[in-house]
Amino acid sequence: MASETIRLEGGAEAGGPVVACAHLDACGACTAMGLPYEQQVAAKRERLRTAIGVYPHLAQVEPEEVLRAEPAEGYRTRAKLVVGTRGELGLFAKDTAHEVADIPDCRVLAPSLARVTAGLRSALRDRSLPLSPGVVLLAVDLREALDGDRSRVMMTLVLRRDMAPPREDVEALARGLMERLPELCGVACSLKEADSPRVLGQELVHLVGESSVRDRIGEVYHYATHGSFVQVHRGQAGKVHELIRGSAHELFGGLESVRVLELYGGSGAIGLSLARAGAQVEMLESFGPAVQAATRAAREQGLEGRFRAGCGDALMAGRGLAASGRWDLVVVNPPRRGVEPGVRELIAGAGARAAAYVSCDPDTLARDLDHLRRLGLSPVRLTPVDMIPQTEEVETFAWLTPAAAPAPEVLYEDEELIAVEKAPHEPTTPQAEHASSLLARARCLDAGGGCIPVRRLDVGASGVCLIAKSAAYAARWADALNAPSARSIYLVGCRGITPAKGSITRELREQGRLLPARTRYRRLAVFAGHSILRVVPEQAHPHQIRRHLAAIGHPVLGDERYGHGPTNRFFEEKHGLDRTFQHCVRIEVNHPTSGHRLVIESPVAPDLRTTLHRSGGPPTLLFLAHKHALGTRGFSSVPPPAPDRAGAAPIGADSGPDSSCSDAGDDDGQG
Repeated sequence: MASETIRLEGGAEAGGPVVACAHLDACGACTAMGLPYEQQVAAKRERLRTAIGVYPHLAQVEPEEVLRAEPAEGYRTRAKLVVGTRGELGLFAKDTAHEVADIPDCRVLAPSLARVTAGLRSALRDRSLPLSPGVVLLAVDLREALDGDRSRVMMTLVLRRDMAPPREDVEALARGLMERLPELCGVACSLKEADSPRVLGQELVHLVGESSVRDRIGEVYHYATHGSFVQVHRGQAGKVHELIRGSAHELFGGLESVRVLELYGGSGAIGLSLARAGAQVEMLESFGPAVQAATRAAREQGLEGRFRAGCGDALMAGRGLAASGRWDLVVVNPPRRGVEPGVRELIAGAGARAAAYVSCDPDTLARDLDHLRRLGLSPVRLTPVDMIPQTEEVETFAWLTPAAAPAPEVLYEDEELIAVEKAPHEPTTPQAEHASSLLARARCLDAGGGCIPVRRLDVGASGVCLIAKSAAYAARWADALNAPSARSIYLVGCRGITPAKGSITRELREQGRLLPARTRYRRLAVFAGHSILRVVPEQAHPHQIRRHLAAIGHPVLGDERYGHGPTNRFFEEKHGLDRTFQHCVRIEVNHPTSGHRLVIESPVAPDLRTTLHRSGGPPTLLFLAHKHALGTRGFSSVPPPAPDRAGAAPIGADSGPDSSCSDAGDDDGQG
């Protein structure tokens, strides 16, 4: 590790160890390499603070100091490397989507992985591995297993499914690799669809050698299997286990007989650690070989009485387990895309005294913690862990305990009405499949006991929602919203690039009847090949915006019912979008009693801002802010015209709310 001095922002100088790498300019992986280590960990803590700080209900939680890594190079025990058409073995180059940067002198691979990649790279170059690199052989997944002083490597070849050779040919190639690379202990192949955004495919085929190998973290071992999840820094993974055990010990006074439900359990490393400390652990994992390996490791270490692993989806299989209400602690360690919305609800509904969340992405963690906070679980501890040194990535341990759900943010209130911000993943009114609702939270507000929604928003949508304080007021405000002068304005992300503006007139079938419906839109921006629209529906039929945009071939991003599945999966995997990209940014309505023109706004929800930032970058957000499209929090009110000047605008109207917003009068076809 080289040591040098670099200049920081503001002219200050900082010395300390700096890792130098010959591939730094080409490889896009180690984005923090070249900075002193102390500056790296400070930036990681700030990244976590920034991610949670945009959510009002999380802003009061201060991250602890980062748990530093030792070592900070040569640590990576798992690597997914893409293969180029010229035999390159590395990662996609900076600012490209398909060009592979060859990285023979990578500074972060563990020594065993570095030796195996050197041999594999040689085989690709001399064509002794005839799998059409970059065409048939798309990537390799390498995993080091360490038991005592013995280090062994498992290899998974990622093949394009529709071009893969017969199995016997691939097995012969795998045997040749085992002979050429003595540190290999087993080879498998993963069959991947051509359009999948993930490195690994859905089907795994074991070819030769061992299918599972002992791998020790701390005092227990688990079994490494091809394709199963593992933390890439062995020492830091042990620290995460200690954090979970320590927090549980502090809360429960020990772990003996503490009942633990673990979701996304992988090969059981965390659950086995808790079982050894005395807990009763029930683990769920969707990857069958990992479940079998976890069961085997528990049996061999005498933990089968305290550890049980089941194979199943965290949502479907976990729902029955969580509903039993017998848990003291729920532990989740999800992939980068975070915890599914339905799983967040079952975590909150499990009745546990605490939940431990291990995250590898601050953005999806913040999104999930905000939802859990509304479901009655509040984060009381956030500990960032430097799991992947030399990068900007942050692992985080979050400890949550039960707390009262917060009331929604009030945007406007008078004697008749409360306008609140609806969050995503909650229905406007109670529904059996959801643990909470906006109405339930709104009734926690003063004078909110008799609340009745004036108009519902979709479960996945967010933004302004009007709630009347009585049934009589609800009817009057519903009439006001249905008046021609009223407008509900949405910011919507949809698939593909739409025309610059348009109007969709298409009848919608509801309960056997065809109802007239018209939706107007204007394209505000293009991001990552998709469109951000300002949308004004002229009616309020269920799913009107989603159904109309899907009808013209531009479905709303994240829409499970009417949308495009592969696009939705891509946005969830890469940009953290786990709901429909639809936000009611503004409602304009004449007050049915006073006649005042009300303009009530809600700023675009933090999770949608994050998606825009991750997919389109800061320029997209800046452009939309310049267009006044992102909304502000609050309201404005303009008195009605004086009786003697019925047709004239009131004094000062030229500086009123409409003229301050760039969409005033620009929704084509109005009037």
